[in-house]
Amino acid sequence: MAALYITPTEIAITLDVPEELFKSDISISDHPARKAYLKGKISQKIATRKQMAMLARVGSPAALEMSERALLDMQDDE
Repeated sequence: MAALYITPTEIAITLDVPEELFKSDISISDHPARKAYLKGKISQKIATRKQMAMLARVGSPAALEMSERALLDMQDDE
């Protein structure tokens, strides 16, 4: 659901889990709910980045700028 931009509150409601419990679970580093939530977000991020990279290769100024920022973010995280 996170891959479709569904918020944690909406996911909790859909799963019939108390909102605060779900939000607490996704804040715990090794919790399975956090891993599943982040995998969903990351899968969408990958799809978006692929599109951005393709647009940058064909010369989109906005995509080029976003690509540069993404590369800097990568360096900051290394």
